[in-house]
Amino acid sequence: MRGDGGRGVNGGMSILPLIDDVAINRRKFLTASAGAASLLALGQTAPAWARGADLHGGGPIRPGFDEVSGRGIALTIGEGPRVVQGRRGHAIAVNGSVPGPLIRLKEGQPVRLAVTNTLHEDSSIHWHGLLLPFQYDGVPGVSFPGIKPGETFVYDIPALRQSGTYWWHSHSGLQEQAGHYGPIVVEPAGTVPVQADRDYVLLLSDFTPLHPHTIMDKLKKGEGYFNYQQNTWTDDYPLSGEDRRMWARMRMMATDILDVTGSTYTYLANGRGPEEGLEFLFNPGERVRLRVINGSAMTFFNVRIPGVKFWVVGADGQNVRPVEVEEFQIGTAETYDIVVEPTGEARTIVAESMDRSGMAVATLASRPGARASVPPLRDPPLLTMADMGMNHGSGGMDHGGDMAGMDHSSMGHDMSSQGAAAEPMAGMDMSGMNMRDTSKLPPNVKVGPGIDMVSMNPIDRMGDPGLGLDKVPHKVLTYKDLVALEPNDDLRRPSSQMEIHLTGNMERYMWSFDGKKFTAVSDDPIRFAYNERVRVKLVNDTMMAHPIHLHGHFFELVNGAPADRQPQKHTVIVQPGGSATFDLTADEEGDWAFHCHLLYHMHSGMFQIVTVAPRGNQSEMKRVGED
Repeated sequence: MRGDGGRGVNGGMSILPLIDDVAINRRKFLTASAGAASLLALGQTAPAWARGADLHGGGPIRPGFDEVSGRGIALTIGEGPRVVQGRRGHAIAVNGSVPGPLIRLKEGQPVRLAVTNTLHEDSSIHWHGLLLPFQYDGVPGVSFPGIKPGETFVYDIPALRQSGTYWWHSHSGLQEQAGHYGPIVVEPAGTVPVQADRDYVLLLSDFTPLHPHTIMDKLKKGEGYFNYQQNTWTDDYPLSGEDRRMWARMRMMATDILDVTGSTYTYLANGRGPEEGLEFLFNPGERVRLRVINGSAMTFFNVRIPGVKFWVVGADGQNVRPVEVEEFQIGTAETYDIVVEPTGEARTIVAESMDRSGMAVATLASRPGARASVPPLRDPPLLTMADMGMNHGSGGMDHGGDMAGMDHSSMGHDMSSQGAAAEPMAGMDMSGMNMRDTSKLPPNVKVGPGIDMVSMNPIDRMGDPGLGLDKVPHKVLTYKDLVALEPNDDLRRPSSQMEIHLTGNMERYMWSFDGKKFTAVSDDPIRFAYNERVRVKLVNDTMMAHPIHLHGHFFELVNGAPADRQPQKHTVIVQPGGSATFDLTADEEGDWAFHCHLLYHMHSGMFQIVTVAPRGNQSEMKRVGED
């Protein structure tokens, strides 16, 4: 690591000189330095307000989180009333707070996590993004039976094989919505490639006074129940009469961006509402690392610090080559590490919901109480032709189905880093477009009432910054910007490929893979031989973005980066009407969950089990969705 501090001659921030481009193999990469704390003692020396902790005290369930660490950690799941900005609701908390405690672990060290359930129902904890034996992954009915009321389950995790930013949450019922989640930071055994003077966790989430089952019931009765931005003939949305007639014929709305919105949600930063004063301390000239975690149930956030550029240095806990941006979209269950050098007395951190119905807010403050202005909500975005899978422009290149020549470095990507421009609808003849034509679907997709839309021309949308961000005047992160900092060593050409369709019926609120709603009794899992190398193409036939998460593994995004630098992630957003492709080495034996991380989509059927055969069994096995 160079000792120049990485600061440019003009006082600006230069991250790249801090990067040592060392060659390490894939296994070592997963156990090596993802972004980590540079001031490890900060949590013990800084005041609570500087740590982003509880500022005000309060009711039985505390906002904000404490920190736990060591070889043995005790966690207790409980419940009680919770108040957020005057709105009262029922909460499921761990160790008395929402979010639950920050669990700080150390790469290379084992840990025993004793989890006691004091609820009157079963519960669980899933360690999101951690590589561990499948029986400790924490998914009831898949990897363990769950934790019964009054019982304690010990997650006996061997030496951790990674470092970086992760999180934990319940995988039982809809408990995650009620507050059963918290952050994880795994400190690296060695040095970090990008240093910072301060290191904070920013955990984004959503609160509602409604019971989660009430929300599910309302979505089943009418998927647009929480959409207060519905377009009418008299509203101000820029839609022509023909546009409106077209949407009406499809029984869809151009404003149908998120299923659950700010009409019921208050968006939270570390458990605090936007009016509740979350602050992160800095001194002028310091570099601050923010570990941004989307721990929401249903919300995509667009994160920015108005007027400030920053560097993205980690994605899903893994180091990436620093990318300078001013905004990024983070899907449910994703994490990003950013490094910023704030100036002035204060800077506002804005996490705006993707439909722009609300925001979470925090402040980078040079002193307690310092504030910067909070920008107003931007105009709501509208779905476009691309979001219906009818973008016939040059907005993306679909590599997922071509197995020939796996040298990704030779693939051309001359499109704009902001993705394809949205195609207008006005003046287009929609009469010949049948968005329910199932004839092009592969035979493994079950055609029936669970499918109400088929993407007509799905293209690779890795270069898409996210709904509503394609025309902003500043640089927004896309998946095509991500390049792994350390090289991957598994450069084998995939021996097989799969195509999995993300399907749904929005009116009936049915969600599925390949038209098949998951049922634990009848479903045949997706099966892989141990150490099998496979290319997976996800095709989104719906008009909703889906963050798809695979437990127990990292996969490599096929995003145009050189083959040895494809970024590794555990969660990928598949944009509406588009596709996303990744390469997977199935080297973690056992049964693993594979699902959309939008909580109510998962519980409505967009869930499957992936089974990896035991080590030594490398014969070909039956798979779902195989070409």
